[in-house]
Amino acid sequence: MFRIWAKVYRNDRIAAQAVLEREEKFTYSNFFNYLAELCGELDVPTPVLLKPHIFNYAKFNHVVFRAADFTEQIDFDKLVLENIL
Repeated sequence: MFRIWAKVYRNDRIAAQAVLEREEKFTYSNFFNYLAELCGELDVPTPVLLKPHIFNYAKFNHVVFRAADFTEQIDFDKLVLENIL
C-alpha cells in the first residue's frame, strides 16, 4: 500500500491538494500514471517527468515540479508530490 500527497502551491500557500492511495505495491515504472491521475484530479496540466524527478522522489520522498517542467502555461508556482509514510 502507498499514498502520494500532491499539493499545488500558489504564492507559497497550498491552493489545492489531493491524495492518491492504492493497495497495490508502488512501482516506479507506473510513476507517470500516478502523476497523471493526480494532475487530473487537481485539474492541472501534467508535467514532463524526467529521471531526476524520479530519483528525487526515491531518495528524498518528495519531488517538486516548477514552471519549467510543464509544456503548458500554469497559473501556480509549483506542484509538489510527497510520499506519505
